[in-house]
Amino acid sequence: MRGVTKRFPGVVANDHVDFDLRRGEIHSILGENGAGKTTLMNILYGLYRLDEGEIRVNGQRVSIGAPKEAIDLGIGMIHQSFTLVAGLTVLDNIVLGREPTRGPFLDRKRAEREIIELGDRFKLKVDLEARPEHLPASGK
Repeated sequence: MRGVTKRFPGVVANDHVDFDLRRGEIHSILGENGAGKTTLMNILYGLYRLDEGEIRVNGQRVSIGAPKEAIDLGIGMIHQSFTLVAGLTVLDNIVLGREPTRGPFLDRKRAEREIIELGDRFKLKVDLEARPEHLPASGK
């Protein structure tokens, strides 16, 4: 991200921000309330459009207009507020909106396999059958 600027009426949320990320890295952004952290991540994840600046992925300038586009580019985001559906399993919450299918049906085995592979890659143990309402905050 280079020179990323985002304005809202009466406030500049991000003012020419530069931020570098590399494949496989996990980052946390810290700052005071209202500092623009969430806005910056919402731009990277396609929830907001930037007013100025650019985003490059693998050296190529990209325009990310929706979370699906970010995901297709290999960009994921864990939101600061929990957006989990009580009553659904962890697996169902993870794939919600991007369900792998076989024909018209959810391919649950493929979903499990892909999530387990990601968990192994990032050394995260995930109980896919747990329900969010039974998990501690750190598990959500």
